[in-house]
Order: sequence, then structure tokens, then C-alpha cells
Amino acid sequence: MTTALNITRHQANAAGPFLIAGASLAALTEAIAGTALSVARLDMMGDVAATSDEFARMDFGYTAAKLIGFVMTAWLSGRFTLGSSLVAATVTMTAASGLAALTDDLNTLFALRLLQGFSGGVLLVSAQSLLLKSFPWPQQPLIQSVFAVAAVVAPATLVPYVHGWLLDSHSWTWIFLGIVPIGMMALAFLILGPPAEDEAPKRIGMNWPSLALFVIAASSLTFVLNQGNRWDWFEEPTILLLAMVGVVALAGVLACQFLGDQDHHLLDFSVFMNGGFSFGFLASFAAGFALLGSSYLIPSFAISVLRMTPTEAGALLLPSTAAFITTLFATAFAIRRGVPPPLTIPLGILGLMLSMWMLSGSTSGSGIPDMLLGVLVRGCALGFLFLSITLITMFGLKNSAVVVAVALFNVGRQTGGLVGIAFLQTFLENQTAQNRAVLAAYITPGRPEVIDRLSGVTRYLSTHGLEHGASKASALLIGKSVAVQSTTIAFNSAFVAVAMFFLVAAPILIVSKILIGKVIAKRLQARVQTAMV
Repeated sequence: MTTALNITRHQANAAGPFLIAGASLAALTEAIAGTALSVARLDMMGDVAATSDEFARMDFGYTAAKLIGFVMTAWLSGRFTLGSSLVAATVTMTAASGLAALTDDLNTLFALRLLQGFSGGVLLVSAQSLLLKSFPWPQQPLIQSVFAVAAVVAPATLVPYVHGWLLDSHSWTWIFLGIVPIGMMALAFLILGPPAEDEAPKRIGMNWPSLALFVIAASSLTFVLNQGNRWDWFEEPTILLLAMVGVVALAGVLACQFLGDQDHHLLDFSVFMNGGFSFGFLASFAAGFALLGSSYLIPSFAISVLRMTPTEAGALLLPSTAAFITTLFATAFAIRRGVPPPLTIPLGILGLMLSMWMLSGSTSGSGIPDMLLGVLVRGCALGFLFLSITLITMFGLKNSAVVVAVALFNVGRQTGGLVGIAFLQTFLENQTAQNRAVLAAYITPGRPEVIDRLSGVTRYLSTHGLEHGASKASALLIGKSVAVQSTTIAFNSAFVAVAMFFLVAAPILIVSKILIGKVIAKRLQARVQTAMV
């Protein structure tokens, strides 16, 4: 038995570089597909002749399918293997992306987006689980750093620039076409270095009613979070109904989990008995809020206020790629040298708060140089944060629990991102309306400042050839200026709101870490006493 295990470990070491490269490239395909609509939305809507409501299905459909893929990976890996699941998901993602570039039919694109979302969820969980199970723990800091470059760094910093460049230089179809060669390279590496799993797949009995309820919950709540702001949240009966359906379905999932057949379950929640995982799950929600929330805010500010092109907006985030990767690997080397992972988390939280505070000073006249330092600090902070949270979450888990832990960890991060973006969209809209009302109250006829401003703009327009209607045009320009300033102040307040979120979340995480440790210690002590009796 020992000899066979040693042979398996030797095979894993020999195939290690290929497995790491294949898993990381597979994760990169999801990073490109998952963020495609953030930049290419308007171009795609025009080409497929879709309304905003029709096209919205692409957004929440992809995310809901991805969440379903997360929770089904444990069952798939039990029916087959993690390696087979990863290969099949990569093939599906590659094929679906290639086909998406060749069609302009809305319904076909929607079906392909569902395939992309589901396969993306499966490949992210299976890829990270394989890396965790195939290599010894001392190597995990560096291996997880490499994987994080594709799964976390790329969608947050590098991919938006690539999307913008492809959109400005070619068309949105090239975004999906670009996934095909990356997926083929991932498959080639996975074939060259097939993972040597050291244990047979553990079959898991699926609780199909629980899965059906989770599909309903994921679809309903994703729609609510994705489209709630557009429909004024619970003022719209459809949003209210879907929110109630989603909550009830989620309660049904939990009921099936704890009250149903224990041999057939959607996910094994016993991983929450591990204190590190319980803390990491909560931290993943906060990290997802910060990562996806700031990734939404910065490009949106650049495009809507600074009037940058998609390429320029992507270039704003591009320099933080190097900062993110630098601190990511610096954290990995420090942990390998004996630095406890929790020590870098405060650096990440403080860095994110500092970067949001720096960006909150942006104006409508800011450019890339003005925002660069804040963006770089954000990249450094995320590098300190994400690796440590991952290692804390996965440390001490048994092999059989790794897949479930990775799935729940990704669910937490994705849900945090959904909540963060939904909150920030609503916050920006409300703040913009309030700011416009306050500023407009000062733009009243008869005020000396208003008269001077109107006169100055009118003279400027008259001297530049617009003599007739100059007064009306100057009033319109002042109104536009008020709108721009209202939006700018709203974005600055949103940056501050993200910083304040961590000011509140950090103490909660610390207290939860202490309480979780005490609760789990008491339960373990009670189990020991029961066993002794």
C-alpha cells in the first residue's frame, strides 16, 4: 500500500507543472468568459437586436448556472473523477465560447452562456481541488498563488484591458474566440500531465429535491440581485415575488440538508466544523464584496464620468496586475518561511481601505496618473488578502472534504460579489439623485454666481460661432455640468462606502473567528466526553 502511494505521489510530482499550467489556463477561460458582458454589453445588444430586459438574461443566467456548477462538482467528482470533471468542463467551456462567437441569435447565445456558466463553476472547483489534493501542503502557497493569477488577478485587473482592446480594435466576437486557443492549451497540458489522484472517487448520493430547490433559489436570488436596482427593488411585484420564492427555496435546501436522508445530500456541511473553514467562508464573502465591488466601481467611474474608452478604462486597472502578483507571491514566500497567514490579512484590509479613500478624491477632470496610486495600492492589498484567506480556509481539511470546501468557498465569494455590486449600483443611483437635487437648489435665476456663469458661457459660445441660441445652450451646458458633478460625488461616496464596509466587517470577522473557535471547541469536547461514556 505504501509503495503504491509513493508511486502515485511520484507520478503527481512528475506531472505537476503540466497540471498546474492546465488548471490555471482552464481557470483563465472562465475569467475571460465571466467578465465579457461587463464591457461588450452594448455592442452585443446591437448585434443581436436585443432589448435591455432580453439581454439581462445573459447576466443572471451565467451567474446562476455558475453557482449550480459549484455545488454539483462534488457529486460529479464522485461519479467520475476530479480530473475527468475538469477536462469535460474545459471542453464544454471552449466549445461553448467558440460557438458563441459564431452566432447572433439571442436564444442560442443565452443557451451557450448557461453552458459557459455551469462549466465555469465546475472547472474552477475541480481545478483548485485537484491542486489542493495533488500536492503536499508546504507547496500550496506557491501553487495557489499561480492558480490565483488566473482565477482572481486576471478578471480583476488584466482581462478588462484585453476586453476593451479587442472591442475597440475588432469586435465582441473576438473575446469569445480568444478563449478557444487558451482552452485548447489547457486541455493539452491536462492530457500531458493527467492528475494522479491518490484515492478512488467517493460516490455521493445526490439529493435531487435539494438540487431542484437550489436551482430555483440560485436563479431567483441571482435575478433579484442582478436586476433589483433596475426595477426599484421591492417596489416591483416581480422582484418581491422572486425574492420570496428564492428565500423559501433556500430554506427548503437547508431543510433537506439537515432533516432529510443523510446519505443523500447536496453538500456536506460538516466542513463548517473546521474553524478555519468557517472563518474563511465568512471572509470570502467580504473579499468577494471588495474584489467585485471595486472592479465594478473603477471602470464604471472611468467610462461614465471620465468618458474613457473601454481600452482606456481597462488600462486604468492594468498597472495593478503587477502589484497584485507581486504581493501575492511575496505573501506565498513569507508563509513558506513560517509567517502565519492571518498576519497578512490586516495588511490587505487596511490597504483596501486606503486605496478606496485615495480614489474617493477623484474629480471629473482626473486621469490615469491621478488615480494610478490608488489603483496600485488596491492591487497590493488584494494580494495580501486572497492567498491568506484561501490557505486559512483549506488548512486541515481531509481529502474527502476538499471539494465541498472549495465549492462553498467559491459560493461565498460569488455571493459577496453579487451583493456588493447590487449595493453599489443602488447606492450610486440614490446618491446621484440626491446630489443633483442639492446642487440644482443652488442653480436658481437671480443668484449672482449663476448669472456670472451663464454670461461667461454665453460669451464663450458667441465668440466661437454660436451666436443664435447661445443663452439656451449655456443653460444646457450648466445642467450637464451639474449632472456630471452629481455623478462624480456619488462615485466618491461609493469609494468611501467600500472603505467603511471593511471598517465594519473587520471587527465582525475578528469576533466571529473567536466565537467559531469556542463553539467548535465545545462541540468537540462534548463529543469526546460522549465517546468516553
